[in-house]
This record gives sequence, C-alpha cells and structure tokens, in this order.
Amino acid sequence: MTQLLERLKEIAGPGGWSTDPIELEPHLTEWRGVYSGRTLVLLKPRSTAAVAAIVRACAEHGVGIVPQGGNTSMCGGAVPDDSGQQVVLSLSRMNRVRKVDARNFSMEVDAGCVLAHAQDAARQAGRYLPLSLGAEGTCQVGGTIATNAGGMNVGRYGTARALVLGLEVVLADGTVLDSLRSLRKDTAGYDLKQLFIGSEGTLGIITAASLRLYPDPGELSTALIGIENAGDAVELLGVLKAALDDRVESFELVSQRVFGLVTRYIPGARLPFDDEYPWYVLLEAATGGRRELLENVLADAAERDLLLTAVIAKNEKEAAELWRLRHSIAEAERHDGRSLKHDISVPLSAMQAFLARGDELLASCHPEAKLVAFGHVGDGNLHYNVVLPRDLGAEAWVEEGDRVTRRIYDLVRELGGSFSAEHGVGQAKRAWLAEYRAGPELDLMRQLKKTLDPANILNPGKVI
Repeated sequence: MTQLLERLKEIAGPGGWSTDPIELEPHLTEWRGVYSGRTLVLLKPRSTAAVAAIVRACAEHGVGIVPQGGNTSMCGGAVPDDSGQQVVLSLSRMNRVRKVDARNFSMEVDAGCVLAHAQDAARQAGRYLPLSLGAEGTCQVGGTIATNAGGMNVGRYGTARALVLGLEVVLADGTVLDSLRSLRKDTAGYDLKQLFIGSEGTLGIITAASLRLYPDPGELSTALIGIENAGDAVELLGVLKAALDDRVESFELVSQRVFGLVTRYIPGARLPFDDEYPWYVLLEAATGGRRELLENVLADAAERDLLLTAVIAKNEKEAAELWRLRHSIAEAERHDGRSLKHDISVPLSAMQAFLARGDELLASCHPEAKLVAFGHVGDGNLHYNVVLPRDLGAEAWVEEGDRVTRRIYDLVRELGGSFSAEHGVGQAKRAWLAEYRAGPELDLMRQLKKTLDPANILNPGKVI
C-alpha cells in the first residue's frame, strides 16, 4: 500500500494530494453530517490523463476510488467508507470552461467546474444554461451529471440528462472514453454517455461534458402564490402553460410548515403576506419583462378559485428575496433537526391523491408526526419529509422511520411513482433500490456494473 500511495502522490503532483486531517475533514463528511468515513489519501488531479493514471494504479492494487465533486450529495454518495483504504478523488482542480460555442448553443466544461461558473460563462456568451439547483454555487458539473440532478427548471428543460450532449469518462481500467461531441443527432450505435448519467460514479468517472445551451430567456417574472391544496397547484400549472406557451421556467410547491421553518431559522427571511396559507407556489416565467402577461393569467386563475392570493416581484431584488426563501429550505431543515427524507415523484395527475392519502397514512402511522413537504411540482417531484416525535429513542426512531418510509414508498409505487426522483441512491437508498427495482431491471444494472467495473473499484458500496 505504501508503494501505491507514493505512486498516487507522484501522479497527482505538488498540491494535488493531501493526508492532512484538517484538509481531509470536509471531504470525509457529507455536508449534513449524516455520513462520514476515512481515506487513504485525497487526490486532486488537474487533467484527464492524471485521472486515468490514478485509476490504473488503483485498479492494479484493487483499491476503491470515491469520485467527489462539490460533496453536496443528499444520499451519502460522495464519501468513503470507514475502512481508511479507499481513495477520495476530488475533481475540484479540473474546473475550466473549455469553450462556449454560441452558434451551436453548446459549451464544454471540465467536470470540476462549479455549476454557477458554467452558468456565468454561458450568460457572457449570450446563452443560457438552464440547470439550476439550490447548491449551484458549490456543486460541480460532473456531480450534477453523475446524479442526473434536476433542480428548478426541469418542467421546461428536463433533468441534467436532457442537457448533456457528450461526455469524457475514465473507465475502471483507466481507459478514456471520449464521446465529447456536441451533436443533437447522432445514431451511430449505442448512446454510451447515457450509461454514466445518473450512475453516481459507479460505472466511470466523468471528467468533462458538452452541454446544451438555450437562448437567453430574457427578463423573468417571479411570483409567490398562496393556494389551498396541491390539486389546485396542478390545475394552476396547466393554466399557466396553456396561456404562456410553455414559458414557465420554474414551479415550486412549498407547504406552510416549510416556509415557517425558513422564517424561524433564516435571518431576514419573511413572507410577503400578512396571512398564512396552507400551500405556496413560487413560479418564474419568461415574460420578457411584461409582468402584465403573468398578472392576467393569475387573475384568470383567481376567478377559477385556483389561488387565494399572489404577489409578483416588481424588480430583481424582490425576486431574489422570494427565491431566497426557497433556497434556504435545506438550511432551515438542518436547524430544525433530524427528519425522514423522501425524495419521491409521482405523475402530476396523482399529486393531490398522494398528499391526501399520505396525510391519512401519517395519521395512522404516528399521529404526532409532522410533515415537511416541498418540491418541483412542475415535474412531479416532491420532497416529502417527516419529523417524528423528538422524544423517541435512537432505536425506536430507526424502527419507526423504516416503518413509515416503507409505507410511503409503497404508496408511491402504487401511484406509479419513484422512491428516488433527483437525489440519487448513494448508500442511503441502496436497500430500497434492491427492493423496489428487483427483477430484470436490477439484474441488468448489476450486469452493467460487473461488465464495466468487474473489480468493483468505482465508488464501491454505492447504488449497487
């Protein structure tokens, strides 16, 4: 192992490795503090060639590699195990925007490029990268692709998968797969890049990506709306899409309890209403600065009793204040304490049924349980988090949590949904994947893993 360690240090070069406990600490713990581990060494290569050499060296010694982007995973997918024998491979120094091709509406970036920096580079070229996440100032492009992240704009532009034109990937034997093309149409055999999108680093290490760009949507109109129930939100979304020619960029559903946490724990956060409402919708539409377009649609929706109140931001500052409420939810949840996280999706038509039946389910499971629900309802994704009574002991909390989670996932499956909509599987949901995707689907996943990574050195213990 000493020989391997020296070889890895040599490949990474000066400043490209560390065993210093202080520097290692943020790379060994998930940002929420739920998962942590130890590592043989932290490596921070500067090039794809260096990544390939590191993988070859680790493959020769059978040492596991944990690829890591911004370490913003919600499922423990980017931290090593507790053996201290795995290598953490950070892509943070591979952070260049290689090029922006404005005429082709595409850009090439290193995997370690922070998402917000990629967005800025596209904007400077008069183009728009619509992938937008609460962690966009920290998460990296490679990680968002490896988890097939969704975010705020999925309803109009799709998940990360829909924005990837090509990838550069290092395989488990150190081979570099170069499919970094910027084509919209290419039917030359299998679309291999799709194997690595959403694979969480278990099939290959993404080192660069070609991304699809869009025209600048121009000035956006942002509104916060109070509504009675999720069914009204789905109806409202249909009205907006029909009236605005599918120019709805974001459509977020948030419960009163969630915004209550935000205003309690986040300094300066406040809702622009005097009264409270059961649910809220935060939406953004590409109106070209014509706020009256959104005003007219919302007035029509009010006449149909689809909303209780609404406020439209008059300027960018007010819009930013509204979005700060949404982006602060994860931080507010962390201050509130531990909860059961359920990142689920159901068909839009089943959203209200899921929430209604979910209320009944929670009442029967544990009357004192509290629901913390919010999500990107424009694409059917809901973060259905449950706070159990604080006086439960650790063992009882785990047992009760498993029982509640199983019943929620059973309901999701019954309604044709998924137990993992955008956060991935990581290590947190590996057992649920084995249960809810058992059969030919899981068998094929395992065959792919065995074929592409027979020694199981790529992010071992995650997903499969």
